[in-house]
Amino acid sequence: MLRRSIPLVATLAVAASLAGPAASGAAGASSYPGWAPNVPWGAGCEPAPSPELRTAASCGATLIDGEAVPPADAPPVVKRVIAAANEINGKPYIWGGGHASFIAKGYDCSGAVSYALHGADLLGYTQVSGQLAYYGDPGPGRWITIYANAEHVFMVVAGLRFDTRNDPEQVSGPRWKMAAPEASILPKFAVRHPASF
Repeated sequence: MLRRSIPLVATLAVAASLAGPAASGAAGASSYPGWAPNVPWGAGCEPAPSPELRTAASCGATLIDGEAVPPADAPPVVKRVIAAANEINGKPYIWGGGHASFIAKGYDCSGAVSYALHGADLLGYTQVSGQLAYYGDPGPGRWITIYANAEHVFMVVAGLRFDTRNDPEQVSGPRWKMAAPEASILPKFAVRHPASF
């Protein structure tokens, strides 16, 4: 079983460009004004002819039947984070879930993010969202970006958002989403990433 810079202004600019009308379509990355390589994002990915052509710089991971499929050229650590998150994808939301043990019936936001990071040996023990606001290095990462404050945490991995909020009605728990972080909420979160990723 699995378990382990760009300034905030640039991240806000990219998120704002994704919030526009083009974000809901299936346009390629070059369609987005302000788009820059190596900035994590997760909305409006154009289907790639093959997984080998998809990278975090051009689009990111693929979402198939609710599960994330990493780009073929993603680092092994990133693939392990995605695989670990896939293990708990769709589990119910349980406040405190994933904190007494990484293995749980359900997960809260920080339990879910902790589980995924632990799956790639990037985290030795579960942390609450306030602790994750100080995790790793500041700013967005090349492959993994964590958004955390005292009340909530979510992350973007290879362009896909892993979050326990903004689910469809009657659905809760950790899920992958094709949704960039909303520009309006970004100032409320510390933006962090694992070193080198």
